Amino acid sequence: MKWLLVMAIVAATVASDLLQSYEMKRAGEQTVSARGYGKLLQTIFRQRLLILGVAGNAVSFFAFMALVQREPLSFAVPASAASYVLETILAWLVLRENINLRRAIGAAIVLAGVVLVGG
Repeated sequence: MKWLLVMAIVAATVASDLLQSYEMKRAGEQTVSARGYGKLLQTIFRQRLLILGVAGNAVSFFAFMALVQREPLSFAVPASAASYVLETILAWLVLRENINLRRAIGAAIVLAGVVLVGG
């Protein structure tokens, strides 16, 4: 059950972050002001993929809560960090982001940590 929850957290987090990044890049730059927040809310409600991204955050949150009920936090947090590795790879493949050597090495180190905690 713990690995099923970890997979749910990782999948929901990755999907959510990718959808949010994609949609917010399409929406353009937002300002931090009362008017800017209003425009941001309009953007959120107009873009369905962004709403799915927010829903993914909720799924990830509740799966994480279920995981920490069953497993120690010292397992849950590092295991769920697998999302960083998958997000880095998918940001490169799907969003066409430039991933330099430093980021790739960082993701590999995180992956090593996830393997060590999970083993």
